[in-house]
Amino acid sequence: MMCTRLLTLLKPHAVKRNLPQICSARFSSLRRQHENIITAFCQPGSCFNKSDDHKQRIWSPSLAGHNYGTRFFSLTPAGIVNAAPAFVQPYLRLMRLDKPIGTWLLYLPCTWSIGLAADPGCLPDLRMLALFGVGALLMRGAGCTINDMWDKDFDRKVSRTATRPIASGEITQFQALVFLGGQLSLALGVLLCLNYYSIALGAASLSLVVTYPLMKRITYWPQFVLGLTFNWGALLGWSAVKGLCDWSVCLPLYVSGVMWTLIYDTIYAHQDKDDDLKVGVKSTALRFQENTKLWLSGFTGVMLSGLVLAGVNANQTLPYYCAVSAVAIHLAHQIYAVDINRPEDCWKKFASNRNLGLLLFLGIVTGNLWKKRNDDQYETQLSSISN
Repeated sequence: MMCTRLLTLLKPHAVKRNLPQICSARFSSLRRQHENIITAFCQPGSCFNKSDDHKQRIWSPSLAGHNYGTRFFSLTPAGIVNAAPAFVQPYLRLMRLDKPIGTWLLYLPCTWSIGLAADPGCLPDLRMLALFGVGALLMRGAGCTINDMWDKDFDRKVSRTATRPIASGEITQFQALVFLGGQLSLALGVLLCLNYYSIALGAASLSLVVTYPLMKRITYWPQFVLGLTFNWGALLGWSAVKGLCDWSVCLPLYVSGVMWTLIYDTIYAHQDKDDDLKVGVKSTALRFQENTKLWLSGFTGVMLSGLVLAGVNANQTLPYYCAVSAVAIHLAHQIYAVDINRPEDCWKKFASNRNLGLLLFLGIVTGNLWKKRNDDQYETQLSSISN
């Protein structure tokens, strides 16, 4: 009897008829096993449960916090950091490689200056843009390292910063100091690729980088000092291209950048104002409180005035002023719409400033290319008159 059933099943038409049912049953079995695994790992106390405090110590960061069955690597900054070797990850997080918005905000004033310094009808110097991009990445990392070394005791008391590598003990002060030396050495290598004027000008910014983290202890205006630091590239970019600063362009551009930083970093500081009160540090968010939007509107007016003055002195054209108008609209919406009592909304508005900076850079490049078009039209008119 058994042999007869076996022979029947082995017939070609029987296999063809029964194969879908066999595959379906096998697939259902595997799916149930998969669901059981997920259920087991997601129980309270499981290393895959997000609420378990020690998951990061037991599982690789590439696994922790992810659902079973999803891909572990992505090309996002956080995904790249999580895919790095475990011993490297704390250093990458120390330099905020997983949160690149700060690097963008440091880099963009450099691009504005390099773009304004380009010859009429030409694109910005791509070599300079690349050098300043690497320099911004390194100097932002160095600044974050210095900040975390100064603030390790404060960071432990604030929920948003308690997991930073130095505050959490993943990296010691000595290790951070060695890492800082490496970042500054590489940044010096980038700086030495520039002319002597720019080397001296770039070196002068180091005092701001070192002292900025202390400002929140002594003044309600640490965002102003951050603005002086973060927008140094508005001076350095022009000098790197031209050999020295044209202060009629660089100074208004620098002032505009400082005002821009006061806007976005005040919004950012509203995320931490309750914790800042507890630990005793100061910020413009605490200084302005409910008058924040009025102050930010004033900073916006100064920023836009500086951009217009820089454009006039750099002989910019219509596309540039269209971009400045778009920047004004972006800032007006940002200030009007932000809810300073909702940290997630503050972060969203803060992060949107990358797009604002890119928009202005696009306006500078397009406006510079427009100069070539106007020159060609002028030459055509002259030749037609002479004929």
